[in-house]
Amino acid sequence: MRTVEYTRRGNPAQVLTLREKPHRPTPGSGEVLVRVLVSPVHPGDLIGVEGPPGPPEQQEEARTPGVEGMGVVESVGADVRVPQPGQRVAVFPAPGTWSDFVVVPAELAVPVPDGVSDETAALMLVNPLTLRMLYRAVEDALRGRPGPVLQTAAGSSIGRLVSATAARHDVRLINLVRSASGAERLRALHPSQPAVATCDDDWRAQVSLYAGERGVRVVLDSVGGAMTRDLAELLADDGTLVSYGQLGSGTTPLEALPLIGRALTVRGVTVLRWTSRTPQERAQDVAFAQELARSRPDLLEVAGSYDLADFKAAIEHARRPAKSGTVLLTTARTTGSGQEGAR
Repeated sequence: MRTVEYTRRGNPAQVLTLREKPHRPTPGSGEVLVRVLVSPVHPGDLIGVEGPPGPPEQQEEARTPGVEGMGVVESVGADVRVPQPGQRVAVFPAPGTWSDFVVVPAELAVPVPDGVSDETAALMLVNPLTLRMLYRAVEDALRGRPGPVLQTAAGSSIGRLVSATAARHDVRLINLVRSASGAERLRALHPSQPAVATCDDDWRAQVSLYAGERGVRVVLDSVGGAMTRDLAELLADDGTLVSYGQLGSGTTPLEALPLIGRALTVRGVTVLRWTSRTPQERAQDVAFAQELARSRPDLLEVAGSYDLADFKAAIEHARRPAKSGTVLLTTARTTGSGQEGAR
């Protein structure tokens, strides 16, 4: 089987290598072996390979990126009744999906609804589940006091899901993007939601104007870095900054934020803690994700598809600032209508 591996942290294009292994893994009790057909290249996958700033760190054993994907159940371990071999499933969290095969607990292998393409199924869990967690965080932060919500990276895959959900639930949303062209695209998609480009010198003033006298109640931020201080200053007193990504450059010391004087709250959200929810809550989240994939596949957009062997080209595409959608890695055995990325 083929697998992408790294033995030290660093630039993914430099430290990742395609390896051939003579044997596929074997599922243990309560586990299933999935033949992976499609896996996304998420920003978090690349951040995980890069590791913290500083010299590259050597690891004791090789690791494979990826936490989400879809495929077909190849075999099952003892005590597994569902899913069964031959069934299409989406998997998360499943460390090591940038590979031909991956072993996951049976309870984390989610059946793919009929009519949902392989490409859409590969994006069915991480982003929709993140959306659910963010929406709950917004509800908690507003605490019955409606107010504008500001989101960064609004043109990203998650950003598009947040915009669609805000429009459906009458949440006052202000979208923040890097470019003027990106802002124009968002205004065309959601005319009722203001879109501001940070390339404008007066972007902070624009946000304040749209927010009104009371200011922004909640910020959903996947950028972080040097922008964090500006975002905190845009918050109303007693506002909440929800951080769920690190796409930006630079840093902002915690003591630089006006947390105490203005009673601000900083809250971290990560989909990697989703399994800590109760089984009933997880079942509700999964049902939501399955219905979203079935009814709104357009919100799970594919930017391009690359064979696993072309992972470096996929990484380059995933990092293009102007891309729309998520880049996928495939094993060239998919069934669906995903777009082929330019090689």
